[in-house]
Amino acid sequence: MVTTRDADSIIADRASTVGRMFFDRVESSRDREAYRYPDGDTWTSVTWGEAADRVVKLSAGLIALGVQPEQRVAIDSGTRYEWVLADLAIMSAGAATTTVYPSTIPEDIAFIVGDSDSHVVFAEDDEQVAKLRERRADLPALCKVVTFDGTTDGDWVISLQDLESLGTALLAEQPNVVMDRVEGTGPDSLATVIYTSGTTGRPKGVRLRHSSWTYEAAAVDALGILSADDVQFLWLPLAHSFGKVLLTMQLAIGFPTAIDGRVEKIIDNLAVVRPTFMGAAPRIFEKAHARIHRTTAEEGGVKKKIFDRAFTVGKEVSRREIAGEKVPRRLAAQHRVYDRLVFTKIRDRFGGRVRFFISGAAALNRDIAEWFHAAGILILEGYGLTETSAGSCLNLPSHYKFGTVGPPFPGTEVKVADDGEVLIKGPGVMDAYHNQDGPTRDSFDDGWLRTGDLGEVDADGFLRITDRKKDLFKTSSGKYVAPQIIEARFKAVCPYVSQFVVHGNERNFCSALVTLDPDSIDEWAARNGLGGSSYAEIVSSDHAREMVQGYVDELNSRLNRWETIKRFIILDHDLSVEAGEITPSMKVKRKVVEERHRDELDSLYR
Repeated sequence: MVTTRDADSIIADRASTVGRMFFDRVESSRDREAYRYPDGDTWTSVTWGEAADRVVKLSAGLIALGVQPEQRVAIDSGTRYEWVLADLAIMSAGAATTTVYPSTIPEDIAFIVGDSDSHVVFAEDDEQVAKLRERRADLPALCKVVTFDGTTDGDWVISLQDLESLGTALLAEQPNVVMDRVEGTGPDSLATVIYTSGTTGRPKGVRLRHSSWTYEAAAVDALGILSADDVQFLWLPLAHSFGKVLLTMQLAIGFPTAIDGRVEKIIDNLAVVRPTFMGAAPRIFEKAHARIHRTTAEEGGVKKKIFDRAFTVGKEVSRREIAGEKVPRRLAAQHRVYDRLVFTKIRDRFGGRVRFFISGAAALNRDIAEWFHAAGILILEGYGLTETSAGSCLNLPSHYKFGTVGPPFPGTEVKVADDGEVLIKGPGVMDAYHNQDGPTRDSFDDGWLRTGDLGEVDADGFLRITDRKKDLFKTSSGKYVAPQIIEARFKAVCPYVSQFVVHGNERNFCSALVTLDPDSIDEWAARNGLGGSSYAEIVSSDHAREMVQGYVDELNSRLNRWETIKRFIILDHDLSVEAGEITPSMKVKRKVVEERHRDELDSLYR
């Protein structure tokens, strides 16, 4: 266990910048594996030294293009090895990375690239290049596009290999050009501008220093929960601060990372990579939980009875272990049997070596965390914002409480304001919003960042988030309702749901908009006489409504009377990023969804 003094020392002695941290890692671990990425049906392994060779050439290439210290360079791509190379090259050149989700529409890409004043953009493929071409007239500062897989034109659009060639030529003339940039960059230099996807309005660019990222990495290192012998599987969007911090802490600790952003390949990849830990959003755990339950229900008979009994035993053992109680001999013997019959098979789906998962970006339902724990899989929930460089609090393998996001990182302070809002102060907190003086002032209270989340801190210093301040609503009877908690509970109950949006501000009861997961509902339809029907036909059927009503009734049995869902509508489409109804980080744009479906919601109250 790392002591407070050790933690303070690790944080104080950290590298000054991300570039410095990377090259320190290269020096100490040159021949060790750094990254792994898919190449067709196989995985290619890269050492720290091999990665550094490419990073130096790419960084020199950016300098050859005229990129200056703290100038912005954008990355518009999904999660892949080249994203990491580009980011490290930008950091090493003393420039600042602007992140762009590849699902972003051309208008918003133009806003982000233009507002950040990005001079170069790394674009993944022809689709992303086309978005930039469409808005080129609006981007006079954008001098070059570097594509990973797209078609080049020999002028405005060049390849990654072209950029390396430019770098090689410059290095032949100035061998120390990159290291001079690394040494010339300071801890307070701008490292990243991450645009919050935002549930309302235009995204805001969060300005984060090098010291913010090096602090995050050192703070995780100081927790003592990971070592160079661990293996990370990384699929999260690197445009999101959660993905970015997972990359940065790797530099401090030195474990290898397998990278593949294809969400549909996560389960297949886990079986091959066999990681010891992985970061994920709650939706991944919700979908895995739902699929396992559906599969077991379909099998029925003896297998389902064994499955149900296994979790009855597993949850009791889990409860006793968490409470520090002794597990009776007979119960322990039963647990060993069910672990062999049921739980080992569930763990094998995730590679069989996972020591823990880290859940962030949204609230994880406590029931799902406890279900996984019963199966021998620990999910550590954490908390942070883009404005705090992702990580502020985290449960630990040796000290955790389900339903909380853990205690603060060493060096970070958390308190709760009189109105219940969570406030944060620490080295990871942003400098400002880019070009947004007013919102920056409004986000701070005497040096404390206003998070916009409501929460409470228990006697042991563990933070529990209760809801978003702006999402909390009051019914016409004067009762407050926290919709996120209800929504998370429904997702734990219903294996077919995709989104569940609770509504009821100034209404006399709560209602909900429901969308069903297309893949899951197709399987359900095939078993219930609706095989071959379209999605719209399935979700509008009486049979589907009866199914959802049953799960709503189950949910309501766990809620206070004023929180219960009296009526609901099943939408004929799922919510999507493309339609602007959810953010790229999978948060529902509540106001957008409610406004688009205002007539349907009003009809529930007539």
